[in-house]
Amino acid sequence: MELESAFPVLWLEGEISNFHRHHSGHLYFTLKDEMSQLRTVMFRGNAQKVPFELKDGLQVVARGRINVYEPRGEYQLVVELLEPKGKGALQLAFEQLKEKLKKEGLFDPALKKKLPLLPNKVGVVTSPRGAAIVDIIRTLERRFARLHILLYPVKVQGEGAAEEIVEGIDYLSRLPDLDVIIVGRGGGSIEDLWAFNEEQVARAIFRCPVPVISAVGHEIDFTIADFVADIRASTPSVAAEMVIEKEESFGERIENLEKRMIHNQKYFLQEQRHEVFSLAQHRAFQNMKVTLLNLEQKVDDLEMKAWSAIKNLQQKISEDKSRSELLEEKIRNTLKGKLQQFHARWDTLSAQLHNLSPLNILKKGYALCWKGDGQYLVRRIDEVEKDKEMTVSFFKGEFTCLVKAIDKAKRIESRTSKSDKK
Repeated sequence: MELESAFPVLWLEGEISNFHRHHSGHLYFTLKDEMSQLRTVMFRGNAQKVPFELKDGLQVVARGRINVYEPRGEYQLVVELLEPKGKGALQLAFEQLKEKLKKEGLFDPALKKKLPLLPNKVGVVTSPRGAAIVDIIRTLERRFARLHILLYPVKVQGEGAAEEIVEGIDYLSRLPDLDVIIVGRGGGSIEDLWAFNEEQVARAIFRCPVPVISAVGHEIDFTIADFVADIRASTPSVAAEMVIEKEESFGERIENLEKRMIHNQKYFLQEQRHEVFSLAQHRAFQNMKVTLLNLEQKVDDLEMKAWSAIKNLQQKISEDKSRSELLEEKIRNTLKGKLQQFHARWDTLSAQLHNLSPLNILKKGYALCWKGDGQYLVRRIDEVEKDKEMTVSFFKGEFTCLVKAIDKAKRIESRTSKSDKK
């Protein structure tokens, strides 16, 4: 008893050994150094306040008092406060939990969920009176985002904060049609941010089926929530921008593609227009426009296939530099062969088109007859009406005449034979 009264409070430094956590919550271990050792006990009430994990070999500084454990007649140290030597308790707890969760795979990049392309409903787990929710709403309003925001109000620091954050994540994750959840708060000290370093918060984020953005307001330091979340945002404002940036970029991409499509279409039409302009002006060629455009499209398809073949060969060159010269020669030969094939095909199609062209027939001395103010082509004698005007078209020029007589029995051979006798 004299020893207990002589040393009411002691500070001891040593290494933990023979550590044991009893099911009652009490901690039993030995503090030792190179010269001596002392049995130590830490009762449940004080043990629950230790934020880091105790284990054999850990160097600590303990504050406590000496008493006698009467069943064994031994002196022991009853610890009231325990700190890791040379490092803060919270920092050590952070590193221990980080290493534990990393080994379990909670930080695996392959398990990260991607943000939806066009989110519609966003859940936010934060304080209703903090700067985080204000920054998020202000950012979304400034960017004119058409989003439905659901706030689950929670404490973000102090006793019970971690439990409320877990409840908020679990509740929002069960809602239908929710696209993404933002979990965070404004900046602060490591003590202020500690709720986001709790293991239960990390596991709630990991099991959430909805993509989670960790938006704890600090630029440099990381929390455990940052490592587990699908995306880490440096501030709540940045988190809000992440949610809507894909929608904006998607809209810009559509606009750019529309402009390119319009430009390419205009260029294509200009190129084709000057090739078919002279033929397109003639009435007899109106029905041939579709045929010509189809032939042009076939040529475009063949050209696209040629460039595809070239790109495939170029890719092989990049994959095997030692064979580049040989492959380049093959490209040139392939391109030359392809172009020769395309020219031959184009010549064939052009010849076919020329043979089918009504203008080619008109050049030989034939004419076309039209009725109805030149709107309808006459194909049979039965379509001709007496005392009606008709238009006769030659390869160059045309005239209008009045039908005086109709002979349905006369054939062209008789007129041809007379011409031959002359």
